[in-house]
Amino acid sequence: MNTALAPEAPDLRPGEPSGSRTRYLVPLAAGVTVVLWASAFIGIRAAGHDYSPGALTLGRIAVGTLALTVLAGVAGKLRVPRGRLLAGVIVWGVLWFGVYNIALNAAERTLDAGTAALLVQLAPILTAVVAGLALGEGFPARLLTGIGIAFTGVAVIAWASSSGTSDVGAVLLGLTAAVLYSAGTLLQKRMLPRVDALTMTWLGCLAGTVAALPFAGTLVTEVVAAPVPATLGVIYLGVFPTAIAFATWGYALSHTTAGRLSATTYAVPPIAVLLSWWLLDEVPAPIVLVGGALCLGGVILATRRPRTR
Repeated sequence: MNTALAPEAPDLRPGEPSGSRTRYLVPLAAGVTVVLWASAFIGIRAAGHDYSPGALTLGRIAVGTLALTVLAGVAGKLRVPRGRLLAGVIVWGVLWFGVYNIALNAAERTLDAGTAALLVQLAPILTAVVAGLALGEGFPARLLTGIGIAFTGVAVIAWASSSGTSDVGAVLLGLTAAVLYSAGTLLQKRMLPRVDALTMTWLGCLAGTVAALPFAGTLVTEVVAAPVPATLGVIYLGVFPTAIAFATWGYALSHTTAGRLSATTYAVPPIAVLLSWWLLDEVPAPIVLVGGALCLGGVILATRRPRTR
């Protein structure tokens, strides 16, 4: 999520000509991911009225696994890694597709879609902090200032929640989702040079599905009781924001740095707010929007690369 994750690298992998179509496909893939991930906050909010967090997670990633199996079959490339690399992909999948989704689904039971999207966008700062501590990148002034501004925004959102806008516990779950988002991006970037993006996404989604199987009984019960639009929403979440969006994200991440790609996700919260307003007739309270603006401003400041002469 931040350029501190890895040394600066060219956008294209070695062996790919600079004038190839990859230079056009990478921003296209990033754009698809951003729009679909923004729509996921709306889908979760809508389906969450009829599906509990665990059941919604299992239904979404099970559909996503099926869709990714079809995509991988059409692409004709499934090269399953072995040993420690396979174990790493499994851990990544359980965290990214399983635990992250449960935390986000639980948060959106009381948080509106826009506020949840704003909280999750703290992930780039969390990644920068990890890089500063674990990779010896240090804490430049702009990073510390950005962290201060962003967490002031979180405090504003939490204060608004305690005033009745939403639930403080939901805010903490949203922050947990941001932590898992950051960890997932860091792990994925480290492993992508050794496993292709589609295979990694498919394996990760499958691992998350297996980990979420304890919710199978609840899912069956809720499918029977839920209205058709809610179930169609679960299917949408599995096919589009999961299978397609994570596949395009993995493709883009394998051809550019995590810091550069993470900058595109700054567009997710405003898109989510607009979609939430249009489709669900809900807009975060003005004080929450102020807190969200502080969060995004802090993230942009903290993760902005300094100019070089």
